Amino acid sequence: MRQILATMTCAFGLAGLAAPSLAATRYPLTITNCGQPVTFQKAPAKIVSIGQGMTEVLFSLGLADKITGTAVWVGPVLPQYAEANSKIKRLADNDPSFESVVGQEPDLVAAEFEWHVGAQGSVGKREQFADLGINTYLAPADCVAKVNTDGGDGVRKELFTMDLIYQEIAELSEIFDVKERGDALIAQLKRREADAVASISGASGKNLPVVFWFSSKDVNGDAFIAGKNSAPAYILKTIGARNVVTTEEEWPLVGWETIAEANPQVIVIATMDRRRYAADDPKVKVDFLENDPVTRELHAVRNKHFVMMDAQSMNPTIRTIDGIETLANGIKSFGLSQ
Repeated sequence: MRQILATMTCAFGLAGLAAPSLAATRYPLTITNCGQPVTFQKAPAKIVSIGQGMTEVLFSLGLADKITGTAVWVGPVLPQYAEANSKIKRLADNDPSFESVVGQEPDLVAAEFEWHVGAQGSVGKREQFADLGINTYLAPADCVAKVNTDGGDGVRKELFTMDLIYQEIAELSEIFDVKERGDALIAQLKRREADAVASISGASGKNLPVVFWFSSKDVNGDAFIAGKNSAPAYILKTIGARNVVTTEEEWPLVGWETIAEANPQVIVIATMDRRRYAADDPKVKVDFLENDPVTRELHAVRNKHFVMMDAQSMNPTIRTIDGIETLANGIKSFGLSQ
């Protein structure tokens, strides 16, 4: 038995973790997901995953063989899943159509964001999928203490924490009857989070004013900046740095004159392959910052205190822990932790 468990653990890249629980899921299983009861008569056999973060969680649980289609990609998949991902049909880089999702004949549609599959879903409403006998699952991070009814990226009423990602992993592992994988993955992520915090215990951000810039529709216009309860805000709290934005909107559009008043000492720049908006390209962001008459006077710009961070680390995903590590290393490299 010990040899079997060891083999399972290594297979999913989780060696060295505590022995997982072997409790099996009992079907029918009913969970409450984003306020709605969802019942599974058995483990889903075919999934369409909408959202890169959701897809990477499914990959991390060893469920690649069940995914028949994906959509909404910001950048490259995690390297260890590149081969598996290359074999799965990509329905769209951005929002897929309802017809393309249904055409894969899934018994589960799993979405990272409620604006794709929700009351005003751009892909489809949960009721539309239910009418076809298709279950839906939404990431808890996008609905717990978060309101998505006013368009945009929503309003988050409470600070995001990694506990919401751990909840997602636990629920999905129960739905698919792979609890042992879920337990191991959660343990691994918690260990990495603890290690990241420990690594900066002597190099705190010390209330440094920091701004996270995701993108802009117009390079010279207002920027999508991380709100006070977002995943980047959790990164900042963990490090001890300070967000220059105080609104509860997830990614409010903020003018650079307003940002200049806070004069951030560090600007975290999202990197991505996506080219949906004018400022998706990080090189375009840096060029603007260094040449605009307002932004070029910022402390962070004069001193080139730019931290390049994968965009997925700025979303509520398993990569948020990468974001903690990335920003901590940036603060250290700038000598701002002294």
